[in-house]
Amino acid sequence: MLRAWFLAACCLSQTVSADEQFIIVQSTTSTKNSGLLDHLVPKFRDKTGIDVRVVAVGTGQALKNSRNGDGDVLLVHAKPAEERFVADGYGVERFDIMYNDFIIVGPKLDPAKVNGSKDAPQALAKIASTKSIFASRGDDSGTHKKERALWNYANIDVNASPGSWYRETGSGMGATLNVAAGMNAYALTDRATWIAFGNKGDLTILVEGDQRLFNQYGAILVNPAKHPHVKQKQGQAFLDWLRGPHGQAAIAEFKVRGQQLFIPNATMNQ
Repeated sequence: MLRAWFLAACCLSQTVSADEQFIIVQSTTSTKNSGLLDHLVPKFRDKTGIDVRVVAVGTGQALKNSRNGDGDVLLVHAKPAEERFVADGYGVERFDIMYNDFIIVGPKLDPAKVNGSKDAPQALAKIASTKSIFASRGDDSGTHKKERALWNYANIDVNASPGSWYRETGSGMGATLNVAAGMNAYALTDRATWIAFGNKGDLTILVEGDQRLFNQYGAILVNPAKHPHVKQKQGQAFLDWLRGPHGQAAIAEFKVRGQQLFIPNATMNQ
């Protein structure tokens, strides 16, 4: 288990004391790659003395890891899957923490002619009908789940054309954007990763503003009744901090290139 790996690593290090407090947070690549967690964790540690070890994977993998007991807290962005996680008894309670949005990026020449559209499924239908290359994460992440939902809205079966215009990378958001930039392909991405992403090449934002592109992030304490080793007190402290005024302010103040990446929307009375 990941926890055993972390503990073994700590024992080998001369710089980490045996009684150091830490929690394992299973989270998404967007919260890590954007720099948000690097911004939040030191503030939480300074306030509480509790360190946070982040496992940054797709939401689907984060949920799977947490079902196996490899974490104390989840911070992910696929609300139906999160609610199922809690309903199945693996999480204590789910809380809204923050949001941003998804966007569709693509080459400036825009062969599918979707620039300026506020109808994401319609834009995807045009991409499919013109067989313009689309790079998908294909990794069961929150972004991939959203993408599949949008294809369903468009009544497009992407499995009917595997390996032609529709390319699954099986990788994280940054790697998938690198593929898209290299192939002048379209892609769905969260706005935070896009803003922080350096290798944009000829890609630009083409589709935004559809309400169906809303991207909510939630946090859940892994249920200690399922996994007794879960650090309930420390994990709850992290949840309370994220939802409280200090954590929400820290999320709001985080910017990259002058742009705010996440909008806090937790309420402590949820």
